[in-house]
Amino acid sequence: MSDAPLSSQWSAQAQTLVLEDVQHWLEQAVIGLNLCPFAKAVVVHDRLRMRVSATRDPAKLLQELGKELQLLVATPPEQVETTLLVAPFICPDFLDFNDLVGQAQDLLDALGLEGELQIADFHPRYQFAGTPEDDPGNRTNRAPYPILHLLREASIDRAVAATPDAATIYERNIALLERLGQAGWDQLGIRTRCPFHDASEDEA
Repeated sequence: MSDAPLSSQWSAQAQTLVLEDVQHWLEQAVIGLNLCPFAKAVVVHDRLRMRVSATRDPAKLLQELGKELQLLVATPPEQVETTLLVAPFICPDFLDFNDLVGQAQDLLDALGLEGELQIADFHPRYQFAGTPEDDPGNRTNRAPYPILHLLREASIDRAVAATPDAATIYERNIALLERLGQAGWDQLGIRTRCPFHDASEDEA
């Protein structure tokens, strides 16, 4: 697949659209529906780093991931507590993305960061094993674009300790999304305005 750089004009436009779409998803779904009770404080206190990658090459995305993992470790949590690496031109097919997530975990291990950082993943077509594509629970990990979420284990431990019902978050989210239904989800206005899934090669 071609990984020629996008034009500077399109790159700037695409990055703006992607960042706005991800911010809207965070505000309306992740924080608005309280799918992640730990997210609001990180966003409010401006400790979230969002990095948009323009690459269409999974190998190059892994290189960028390595840099982001090392940057997160080297940065005090008071400045950057967590990172979203957003890849709008990577893996429109969820199974391909799932393979990439496995490679991302291998990279984390190779860097000796297992136990210090972990990687969560989101995708527009996220589908948990054994569920139908339209299962409401899949929306817990659906985002406007493929995203690798880099988290500090210490931050997770603190957040879990401060949340009495942390063990029930997943079940609560599933019940909430089932009550919300597709119509309710659509009303959140979550958009994917940078069409990674049909970007043609000649645009690269």
